[in-house]
Amino acid sequence: MADGTQKGRCDTVSNLMKRGCQSDLVENPTVRVTIPSDQETNTQVTPAKVSVQLRPGSEANFILKVRPLEKYPVDLYYLVDVSASMHNNIEKLNSVGFALSKKMANISLDFRLGFGSYVDKTVSPYISIHPGRIHNQCSDYNLDCMPPHGYIHVLSLTDNIAEFRNAVNKQKISGNIDTPEGGFDAMLQAAVCQSHIGWRKEAKRLLLVMTDQTSHLALDSKLAGIVIPHDGNCHLKDNVYVKATSMEHPSLGQLSEKLIDNNINVIFAVQGSQFHWYKDLLPLLPGTVARQIESQAANLNDLVVEAYQKLISEVKIQVDNQIQDLNFNITAICPDGSKKTGMEGCKNVGYNEEVLFNVSVTMKGCDTTGGRKYAILKPIGFNETTIINVQKSCACQSGDSARQKRVWADETFPDGRQPDCSDNDCSSHGDTVHSERCRQHPNQPICSGQGNCIDGKCFCYKNKLGKVYGKYCEMDDFSCPYHQGNLCSGNGECEAGKCKCFAGWEGDRCQCSLQSAKQCLNSKGQICSGRGNCVCGKCECTDPRSFGRFCEYCPACNKACEENWNCVQCHHSNNASQAKLDQCKTSCAYLLHYIDQTSECFSGRSYFRVFSIIFIVTFLIGLLVVLIIRQIILQGNSNKVKSSADYRVSATKKIPLARKRLAAQALQRGKKPKLQPLKPEEDRDPDFSHFFDTSHGVSTISYDSYGRAVWKQFVPLGDDLPQGPCAQMSKVDMGFLWPPGSRVMGSVN
Repeated sequence: MADGTQKGRCDTVSNLMKRGCQSDLVENPTVRVTIPSDQETNTQVTPAKVSVQLRPGSEANFILKVRPLEKYPVDLYYLVDVSASMHNNIEKLNSVGFALSKKMANISLDFRLGFGSYVDKTVSPYISIHPGRIHNQCSDYNLDCMPPHGYIHVLSLTDNIAEFRNAVNKQKISGNIDTPEGGFDAMLQAAVCQSHIGWRKEAKRLLLVMTDQTSHLALDSKLAGIVIPHDGNCHLKDNVYVKATSMEHPSLGQLSEKLIDNNINVIFAVQGSQFHWYKDLLPLLPGTVARQIESQAANLNDLVVEAYQKLISEVKIQVDNQIQDLNFNITAICPDGSKKTGMEGCKNVGYNEEVLFNVSVTMKGCDTTGGRKYAILKPIGFNETTIINVQKSCACQSGDSARQKRVWADETFPDGRQPDCSDNDCSSHGDTVHSERCRQHPNQPICSGQGNCIDGKCFCYKNKLGKVYGKYCEMDDFSCPYHQGNLCSGNGECEAGKCKCFAGWEGDRCQCSLQSAKQCLNSKGQICSGRGNCVCGKCECTDPRSFGRFCEYCPACNKACEENWNCVQCHHSNNASQAKLDQCKTSCAYLLHYIDQTSECFSGRSYFRVFSIIFIVTFLIGLLVVLIIRQIILQGNSNKVKSSADYRVSATKKIPLARKRLAAQALQRGKKPKLQPLKPEEDRDPDFSHFFDTSHGVSTISYDSYGRAVWKQFVPLGDDLPQGPCAQMSKVDMGFLWPPGSRVMGSVN
């Protein structure tokens, strides 16, 4: 073709033919889904393997079937909180083994039990380090306790019920100080230490966690100075967890990942009010259930059977890894005909009932990393999976010579003849020669020990674990480490058990870009300041005393002062040249905020000024408080001595009423009086009585506090007012006393 660019080579078939392409050279990749017919068939999840060939924008579909089997083998491992508050429940375990095995016989023909115990991290503040309590943490309960521990594996899975009861009988309780326990630490070890626990590949794996308290989460252990994150690996030595005091508690995400990877279903058997705390965690831990146990674990047997039946009746599926540019859409078709999402799954699925999952794989585009892509569909809680081998058609075959060579070497002879191969033998209708040409290196076995050499070419054996390929059968897709569900992170190929990374990637799992190492260099050009390892562009400090983005801060390190002394002189030197100061800014700038905290120091004048301000403010506040208290006391005393006259109606309200009544009386006598209010001497008791001038003298009228006339009396001018109640009362509603010695002052008209 005249236009040899990639853009010019890609078009519809009809357009390419019009432009002069020969029909036998036109490549039109099609979407293909291949399910090998000779693969080993799973018993519960089928198919076991699927090969999918996709091109950008295409979609492939296939059906995955999951069928829970009846009488499936069951491994049940008891992980028990042996803190002092659980001693009644531990005693109940003695009778659990035999009774539970009888109940489980109805649902499983092969049932095994195991046992382990946990308390908490054996450092302060989680346990008491007082010499009198360090070996007996539960002295408050008047009990003899074993020393505290993070996790102890007591009994591997066994079908010997007597052995299980023996192990439980010997178990002593222990104790700690704080309320949460180290349950998640112990759960992770029980999940990943498969050889110690004895988990069987073909069994349903149940981890029963008995407790009455919550569990510590990641970062809690920083209270004890433990800052190294959990690595997710097994750390049992002589059946004892030996990293409890040096690694943090696992996070919920990390714990969930390890439980799913190891096909562990968890049953939380919780006593007391903390049951709801564990129940709230269930959405974050797939394949788990929570049940509440009664006092002394009376319902423990029924709880286990009921929880197992619930777990086995729920069928959910998830994609173990997300592949770039590929989307997985999974729909569950339940036995009752309803449709759910893959993660929602089906519930109440009976034994031997089949759940169908419609799996749709869509390819959006092509990435640049190359290599094969593998996805794993994993039903949660099942020990079987479906491996999807995704082959992307992103370029013409003529540009993919590596793939051409691999297919030719693995599948055909140079002359096109097909070999007749079995698992351990490969023969053809030609001669077997040139065996040395089948060695990658002179000291290595023929075809890497994984194939036969025929006509100088390697033909690889079939393997139940995966595919063996390569010119010398040196590569496979199963023996190398995975990262985020991808073999060699999808950025390399597996060769002799080690990841061989594509260009631009590094790491034992090819998980790190080469460009990321530059992000770990400090200002001196050191990787992580010499105190850590660069992992995918981030420093992981190997010295627990150091911290910071580049592990550059280490106050407790022996050489911290010596290493930074030049920078101290830089920032505090008054005679340094400008060139020296510029060099300081370049080489020591990152330490300025760390070592030059002058704002925390005070001079002598600063101390005096601060003290004076505090003294004055304190004095003024105290004086204000004293004045407020004094005013409250005076107000209280004033209320106590107030006379009863203070609560009567004021004189100004009584005067108009008195005027009206006197005027009415005068009119009855046929005389119009001239009224003039007179005040008592010195205005004494103005609310008690009022005085009015008439033509013959003074009339006194008194009113009660409601404005009602109490009595009236005529008093000649100049006479003393009577003391005590007056006898000439026209109407007495209430009794009042006259002010002694009062006199009337006025004149007669």
